[in-house]
Amino acid sequence: MRKEQIKKVVRDGYAKIAKQDSPCCLPVNSCCGSTNLAQNISKSIGYTDEELKAVPEGANLGLGCGNPVALASLREGETVLDLGSGAGFDCFLAADKVGKSGRVIGVDMTPEMIDKARENARKGDYTNVEFRLGEIENLPAADNSVDIVISNCVINLAPDKNRVFTETFRVLKPGGRLMISDMVLLKELPDSIKNSIEAYIGCLSGAIKRDEYIEAIRGAGFQEVSIIDETSFPIECMANDPTTKTIIKNLEIPPEEIKKVAGSVVSIKAYGAKPN
Repeated sequence: MRKEQIKKVVRDGYAKIAKQDSPCCLPVNSCCGSTNLAQNISKSIGYTDEELKAVPEGANLGLGCGNPVALASLREGETVLDLGSGAGFDCFLAADKVGKSGRVIGVDMTPEMIDKARENARKGDYTNVEFRLGEIENLPAADNSVDIVISNCVINLAPDKNRVFTETFRVLKPGGRLMISDMVLLKELPDSIKNSIEAYIGCLSGAIKRDEYIEAIRGAGFQEVSIIDETSFPIECMANDPTTKTIIKNLEIPPEEIKKVAGSVVSIKAYGAKPN
C-alpha cells in the first residue's frame, strides 16, 4: 500500500473503533467491544488496577501493547507529548504524574478519536491536558517544547517511521527523552499478513524489524538508545480473541503460518535521550 492509502486505512479503521468503543489494536468487525476485554488487555501489558480506575470511563480502549507511562519517570511540572493519543488513556495517567503545573499534549490523526478524548477530558475535569489533530510524521508542536515523548503501539502504524523519530527529536527540549512501547519484528511476516489491511489496523503488518526500529531512533539523533523491556507478543495465546479469529478467517491463514507469526512479533519498551 502507498503511504497515503495506509494513512486513510488506519484513520478510517480507528474512526470506527472510536465510534464503537471497540478495544484492541484490531479490525472493527471483530465485535470485541467490551470494557472488560479492554481492562484485561491493559492489565496483561502492565497497567495496574489503580491506573485503570483513575481515568474517565471510555478512555481505555485496550489499544496498547505496553505501559510507557509507568517507565517514563515523569516529574511534577513537565510537559509530555503522546504520539497517537487515541481516547486519552495514557495522557490522563501522565497528567496525574506531572500535576497541575505540568502539561500533557495528545496528538492523533483521527478526528473521531480527538473528539472522544476531549469529551473524556471534560468528564474527568483535566485542565492540564489538550488534544491536537495531526499526524505524528508532522507534529503540531513547536521546536524544543516538550520534556518527554511517549507512545503506545502507534509508531508501527506510521508509513514513515524515520520521519516520526526526526519530528520527535525536533519537539523535545535538549535533555528531553523518548519512552515508547511498540511492536517490532524478529523476522519478516508472511506476505499474507504483510499485505492485509486488517492486519495493518491490527498493528501487525506495519511493524518493522527490531534492529531497524532502534537504528531509526539513533538515526534521528537520539543517544542512550536502549530496549528496556521485551516480551513476546502472545498471538498464539489469542486464539480465542475475535481480532485474531477475524484475521485468520478472512485471510484463510493455515495454523502453521500462525505459529510462524507468533514467533515473529515482540513488544518492546524503548528509550532514547536528546543530547543537552
